[in-house]
Amino acid sequence: MKLQTPTFNLRTRAKAAAIHLSFSLLVAVAAAALVFSLWYPWPYRLISGGQELFLLLTSVDLVLGPLLTFFVFDLAKGGRHLQRDLAVIAALQLAALGYGLHTVYAVRPVTLVFEQDRFRVIAASDVHLPELIAAPAAYRQLPLTGPWLLGTRAARDSAERNEVLSLGLNGIDIGQRPSFWQPFDLSKPAVLAKSRPVASLIEHYPSGKAQIEATLRELKLPADEVAFLPLSARRQWVVLLNRTGDVVGFAPFDGFF
Repeated sequence: MKLQTPTFNLRTRAKAAAIHLSFSLLVAVAAAALVFSLWYPWPYRLISGGQELFLLLTSVDLVLGPLLTFFVFDLAKGGRHLQRDLAVIAALQLAALGYGLHTVYAVRPVTLVFEQDRFRVIAASDVHLPELIAAPAAYRQLPLTGPWLLGTRAARDSAERNEVLSLGLNGIDIGQRPSFWQPFDLSKPAVLAKSRPVASLIEHYPSGKAQIEATLRELKLPADEVAFLPLSARRQWVVLLNRTGDVVGFAPFDGFF
């Protein structure tokens, strides 16, 4: 029996790779819908770096599959051999996509929490899980559809204050500790007390005045009714508040000044 020698038909290989790329793009779009509609709603896809991480992981996946298909696709191999090669490539690509989605899921934002004088985005991987059982009943299962808006309570006694200090020195702040979480409404008086008028943000960033004013127009609120607090996350933004302490928006400026 005469064996067929490998051939290099550029057009056939390119066509196979293009088809593979088309299917890969469809899968990537479906994954993006999951990630950005549930785990990283706006603006957390920017604030928490979810968009950059997702694009990095999916870009590798989109290149990996079609490129491997381009190199292995050869009709001279015979149907069964070629099917086996393509199945291996598909398995590798799905495994890479699964790993990427797991990584994005593990660092998804689960709460926007007020801490003392700022807001902070807490990722699932940052939560001090041993205390999850001690959280208020509504917060004992981390969310899958975007972060909760929460406040934090003060330490109740000297023992808790010492514990807060000890864990804080080890990088575990109260915003990461479910036992200190509380409904945001309970923290509104402290939020209003610590907030500053948005006019001071405009004064500090004169080049951003037009952007801030455009955001206020979208919110349909005058500047004298809006305050802000710094937001600590992968990117430093500010949280915009109305006169009753409700979170009404966000702006891409560093509020730590």
